[in-house]
Amino acid sequence: MLFEPRSGRLAAWGNALLAGLVSPDEAVLSIVGEDAVHRVAGLPGESGPVGLTLALGRMRALGVSGLRVALPAPGHPLGLSGPPEFNARALDAEEAVVAVGAALGLVPEVTEAGPAGDVHVEVVWHVLPVREAPPADVPSLGEAERELAEALREAMVVLTRLDVAGSGPVAEAALSAYRARAEAGREVLAPGYPPRAVRVLSLAQRVDLMVSLAYENGHGGAVAASEIAARAEALRPVERVARRALVAAYNAAVEERERG
Repeated sequence: MLFEPRSGRLAAWGNALLAGLVSPDEAVLSIVGEDAVHRVAGLPGESGPVGLTLALGRMRALGVSGLRVALPAPGHPLGLSGPPEFNARALDAEEAVVAVGAALGLVPEVTEAGPAGDVHVEVVWHVLPVREAPPADVPSLGEAERELAEALREAMVVLTRLDVAGSGPVAEAALSAYRARAEAGREVLAPGYPPRAVRVLSLAQRVDLMVSLAYENGHGGAVAASEIAARAEALRPVERVARRALVAAYNAAVEERERG
């Protein structure tokens, strides 16, 4: 249930690899996660899809010094800088990775096969040209942390009043799973990220979990159309703030390195 975009894993562990903090095998294993395989298609100099290890090495040779995340949504091109063709593909996928040092972007195409409980997931990252310009609407870590705290307080007031803040066995199971994963010491980000980025990412994931539970638990006490609209109105800015915080956290290693 935790929102851990594939673009976040690729950027985080790709940045650690590019900085010489992890081995290629460790980076690839962490990027792939529970998926079956990841390949990269459209890399300059390659005639077809290649594995992640070769792709990350090729990108380094092309001048890539870092990777940033984009998590766009309709009306909110978060982390994108163009051109329109790339933005459209990224918006369709709801995520992308933008290279630093080379005008390249990567958009995932995810395919699933197999029966329930034994789904085989393959990911192809399509490489496309991007415009070298500042990414849209990405806050600093400090801004993201303040926005999250404020948005969460405001949303909880509304959601509690409407009885949709997240309760019942489904919510409790999800929260218990989150706590168990956190207590197990799961590495939230790759080596090389500042502690504040880890803190912001963890908070953003908790906020995303709260929003997901509020949606999945049905209407709760919000049975009137006006109350349902009020719930949606309360959740919408929280979702936007959480996505901004996720991007700020995943991009923190690059931002810190550029500041020197």
